[in-house]
Amino acid sequence: MKYVLVSGGVISGIGKGVIASSTGLLLKTIGLKVSSIKIDPYLNLDAGTMSPMEHGEVFVLDDGGEVDLDLGNYERYLNVTLTRENNLTTGKVYQHVISRERRGDYLGKTVQLVPHVTDAIMDWVERVARIPVDDTNESADVCIIELGGTVGDMESGPFVEAMRQLRRRAGKDNFLQIHVSLIPVINGEMKTKPTQSAIRDVRMLGLAPDLIACRCANALEENTIAKIAQYCDVERSHVISVMDVASLYHVPLSLRSQNILTHLRELLCLDSIVMNARLVDQGAKTWNAWKNMTLEQDHLHDSVTIALLGKYTDHPDAYHSVVKSLEHSAMACSRKLKLILVSSEFLEASCIKSAPAEYHKAWHSLHTADGVIVPGGFGERGTSGMLAAIRSCRENNTPFLGICLGMQLAVIEFAQNVCKFSNAHSEEFNKDTEDCVVIFMPEVDRTTMGATMRLGLRPTHFQPGSDFSKLRKLYEDKAQNAPERNRMINGHLPNGIANSRTTANGPVVDHSATSEDASPLIVNERHRHRYEINPKYVDRLTKAGLHFVGKDDSGERMEILELPDHRWFVGVQFHPEYLSRVLQPSKPYLGFVAASAGVLPAVMRGKGRRASSMVMLDGTDNALIDGMDGIRI
Repeated sequence: MKYVLVSGGVISGIGKGVIASSTGLLLKTIGLKVSSIKIDPYLNLDAGTMSPMEHGEVFVLDDGGEVDLDLGNYERYLNVTLTRENNLTTGKVYQHVISRERRGDYLGKTVQLVPHVTDAIMDWVERVARIPVDDTNESADVCIIELGGTVGDMESGPFVEAMRQLRRRAGKDNFLQIHVSLIPVINGEMKTKPTQSAIRDVRMLGLAPDLIACRCANALEENTIAKIAQYCDVERSHVISVMDVASLYHVPLSLRSQNILTHLRELLCLDSIVMNARLVDQGAKTWNAWKNMTLEQDHLHDSVTIALLGKYTDHPDAYHSVVKSLEHSAMACSRKLKLILVSSEFLEASCIKSAPAEYHKAWHSLHTADGVIVPGGFGERGTSGMLAAIRSCRENNTPFLGICLGMQLAVIEFAQNVCKFSNAHSEEFNKDTEDCVVIFMPEVDRTTMGATMRLGLRPTHFQPGSDFSKLRKLYEDKAQNAPERNRMINGHLPNGIANSRTTANGPVVDHSATSEDASPLIVNERHRHRYEINPKYVDRLTKAGLHFVGKDDSGERMEILELPDHRWFVGVQFHPEYLSRVLQPSKPYLGFVAASAGVLPAVMRGKGRRASSMVMLDGTDNALIDGMDGIRI
């Protein structure tokens, strides 16, 4: 096993995740099998209880793991299915060590950071790195390890020491470190002192970066490269310029143009690895398709304007996967995405007096957008503004997509204004309401917050009589064209597939249908919620025109709603953004963006999408679409 450690200095949020993902992608393009691990030094067991306004989006995996959003980047770039163990936190390590101490595993020894905690970290990394994560069902050749935070922070100390020891344990030619640093520009001059200090701090802790990735606004000047090489004790060619680019999809191209693959081959002796010819061929196709996709994106002219109506719009990463899914779908429709973030609080009537400028700006953004999306969230704040916006979309035939909370609010709005249940509301916001159309799921723990929601990959059954559903037609389009997939990973197929028949991002599962439909369409999507639609109101809502076209195994839990006579009015209880990919956009997102762009009929006929997103190769490359399905950005 070979390891690539990506660490960062000077400031946090410097782009380690993108560089780690891009490096992994480049290794896959030459035919290597790649896995990834994210280390987060915080004491939380996982990201599940963190506020999106502080930490950004919580990404959910097939196994229900609530993890850092960088694991979403890894899955999208590397076409891998990770587990909760691929996200290592201080809380997990300490819990593991303390539980072993309580069992008496340390034989009465004094348990210390070194060696017991550092050994636990190394053992964890080595074990998880060997878990198969792709359709080969084989251990990876290379594991990318991203060390979160900034080297030198107090909380990252045990992990830095563990990585120092892992370098020695892995042996010569099996460990490489990329350190990401910042090159600020002051009065037009590139300054290298922050990077020199960062490298000095890393060396004092026992690590020796092999490559230095310098974040900068423009390409590094030759004298800047020479100075960094001289004072940081690396070759000039090992100083990599990671400049600002128009799109993150350009980063792998930039890294490859600076011969980073050549350095990786030499420093890790990658040529000693026997590579599978199929993977080498697949990697070459992937790279060609990546370049074509990037160039095509640069030359799009038509645009589609989407208003993202949310509670956490002040934090750029709070809706990371949602934004990526919108980008994927916009590119599939040959459109540039113009995204407008609208705080739902400014849509509330109370803002007419308290914040009139923001109120009118928010409503102007909503009315001028081509489509409106309401993503997931928790708590009552801003929900009255969301309800008003949803009503506007329903009455004005504006394309609408509700995700999780967005679906629940769509039901509340319909119940209030169409069914005339004036007191209709959610138990989350009003426990004493007369008409509680959204309820707390009975099996969910009401006292413990962490990891107690309905999480992970779960099946949704399209119901008999849902042939009118536009979303069903989009899922069926993929089901009719998807090849058989039979390679197993740990007892299941990649990306949540439970047997060989698939339906796009929601694959067919081997559960028997609960409906009378002789050939039911069943899709798998990832979930994260603790509230659901009250089944007692479903019949009345359906009779009034709100159709629940998708339900769970039992037929009691509502998964998909749709208005049949609307351009696009769809709500889903799951989070389809977690499985969206560049050339395989999530079907709910694709339909929504296509309707917003006015090309939904063409997309449903298979004529509105880029040709590259419609061509399926044979099953030998596991549904590789022009080499790009293997990228999973």
